[in-house]
Amino acid sequence: MLAEWLTHKDQLRSYIVKQTGDLDLADDILQEVYIKASQKIHQLEAKDKLKNWLYRIAYNTIIDFYRSHQSHEELMDNQIEEEVPAEVVNLQTMGQCLRPMFDCLPEKYRQAMILSELDGLSQKAVAEQLGLSLSGTKSRVQRGRVKLKEILTNCCNVEMGREGIIDFYPKAECAEFAKSNGVG
Repeated sequence: MLAEWLTHKDQLRSYIVKQTGDLDLADDILQEVYIKASQKIHQLEAKDKLKNWLYRIAYNTIIDFYRSHQSHEELMDNQIEEEVPAEVVNLQTMGQCLRPMFDCLPEKYRQAMILSELDGLSQKAVAEQLGLSLSGTKSRVQRGRVKLKEILTNCCNVEMGREGIIDFYPKAECAEFAKSNGVG
C-alpha cells in the first residue's frame, strides 16, 4: 500500500488543496485519507482502480470534514442583517436543491457530473481521475446534463425574469419522485 500511496500522494494533496484552499487542512485530510485507505484496502476490488478509489475517499473525507465543522455563529443584537436580493436567495436555494438530483443520476454519469459541475474540475481532469478517455468523459457529462435537466423539469416549476430565477417550487409529483429515488 505504501508504494502505491507514494505514487498518488502529491496529486491527491493538490486536489485537496484545490477543494479546501487551505494547506494545513489539506495535510490533515490527506493523512486521514491515508488512514482510511490503509484500513479499507481489502475492499478495493482491482489494483488498477486504486487512483479512482483514493480520490473517492478524499472527496468523501472533504465532505465529511465540512459537514462536521459547519460553523453557526450567532448574530449579536446590534448586527444588521444585509439584505440579499430575492433572485440571489432563490438561486442559492435552488442550487441546494440540485444536489439530491445529482444523486438520482445513474452512477456512471453521477461521478463525472459531480467532479465536473460541482467540484469544478476540467473534463480532462475528470477523465484522468476516472480513468476514462476525454471523449468518453465529455459524453458522460453531456448525457448527465441531459438527464439532470429531465429530472429538474420533471420536478420543478421555475419562473424566470430579467434578473434570472424569480421563483421556483416543486411540482406535486416531485415529492413522489424524491421518495422513489431515495432523496427525500
